[in-house]
Amino acid sequence: MGFDLSMLNALAPVWPELLLAVGAVVLLLVGVIWSRERSTALAFVSILLLVAVIAVAIWQPAQGTLFNGGFIVDSFARFMKFLVLGGSAFTLILSTSTAKPFGLDKFEYAILVLLATLGMMVMVSANDLMSLYVGLELQSLALYVVAALRRDDARATEAGLKYFVLGALSSGMLLYGASLVYGFTGLTQLDQIVSAVASANRPIGLIFGMVFLLAGVAFKISAVPFHMWTPDVYEGAPTPVTAFFAAAPKVAAMALFIRLVTVPFGAMTHDWQQIVIFLSIASMVLAAFAAIGQNNIKRLLAYSSIGHVGFALVGLSAGSQVGVEGVAVYMAVYIVMTIGIFAAILSLRTKDGFVETIPQMAGLAQKRPFAAAIIAIIMFSFIGLPPLAGFFAKWQVFLAAIDAHLFGLAIVGVLASAVSAFYYLRIIKVMYFDEPTTEFVAVPAELGAVMALSGFLIVTYFVTVGSPLYNAAHIAAGSLF
Repeated sequence: MGFDLSMLNALAPVWPELLLAVGAVVLLLVGVIWSRERSTALAFVSILLLVAVIAVAIWQPAQGTLFNGGFIVDSFARFMKFLVLGGSAFTLILSTSTAKPFGLDKFEYAILVLLATLGMMVMVSANDLMSLYVGLELQSLALYVVAALRRDDARATEAGLKYFVLGALSSGMLLYGASLVYGFTGLTQLDQIVSAVASANRPIGLIFGMVFLLAGVAFKISAVPFHMWTPDVYEGAPTPVTAFFAAAPKVAAMALFIRLVTVPFGAMTHDWQQIVIFLSIASMVLAAFAAIGQNNIKRLLAYSSIGHVGFALVGLSAGSQVGVEGVAVYMAVYIVMTIGIFAAILSLRTKDGFVETIPQMAGLAQKRPFAAAIIAIIMFSFIGLPPLAGFFAKWQVFLAAIDAHLFGLAIVGVLASAVSAFYYLRIIKVMYFDEPTTEFVAVPAELGAVMALSGFLIVTYFVTVGSPLYNAAHIAAGSLF
């Protein structure tokens, strides 16, 4: 018994991942035995499992490395895992009340979300090029299936196929970059690559390896020019699946991006800084103009998410601890806004189906004032108007850019925000000033609760969660520097 306890204590840094893996396998076996009608119960159990994993991740007693340094637990990993797990849990809550209309009333859906979340947690704690790739593929393989889970829907099948083909391409680029880094350094562990990168005679092949690595991860965060899959997949996938794609995977990929540039390539800041600045400007500008002509809500939110990735990268472009703090705060606020807006969209259901276009939202303020108010709050927060949470998130990343003397980047960000205000305000105009054209059915209680929570956090950010969130982000960023 003493040996067993010592082994268990030795595995303390990986307790959350072990709990999630064992729980997912057990639920898979249970799902095979249970009838299809109990898929909702399985989804609720999956949500409880994610909550339990969050509790373990917060209160686990150990920090450190495991598996010969390939897996690391630090304050940064804990912070990002909390966001990933929270995003996954809330997207599962959104899907429970709308599973049947979207064809997601299969027990496999919740299991695939759990397995994808497990992959994201491995990505966040990856301290080796091999564990990084394993986590990335575990997440991606589950997401490919989730995107095409509605087999009788041509759009969902198309979305899954596009994501699979382009995802395989990005994985190949990342793997090629990892092989170049290993070839020119002889190392795969991230915190050991630093010594090889810091040498004066740095080989050009190492820079190529870094570029391919960052390109592979940039696909996962849908940064321009690796964004081409995002609008089609967001539009084609069932809306609860789109909500999942927009939330947790983006945070995990951003965490991986941050760890890659700050830990192994910290000595090459000038080299990767140029790449990140380009990705940031391209993402903000393209999203600001491409979303203007969109009528489909999910396509508009796809370009919106691309723009938010660009704003987050403004902070990372600074190459400093303050910049990473800004990105951490931004991703936390982004999760809250994204979950809230998708809860609101899922609440807009008619007798013929769910609302998918902006004109269908005409006069929403007269028919569903609460939903219209929440959507308006989130739209204003997306723009970055004070005193809403979105303003403070953008403030943090722009402040980091200014501290790093990246004045041009900050100006482009402010101008992109001004342009994006057009299509966000257009939705508010349609809801409050156009005549109603659609009749809506009753809203499930879960969606109303999620909308209310999101709206409350966004409006009261400065006086409630703002200070604790910044302190947590400061500690998280400090663990990387």
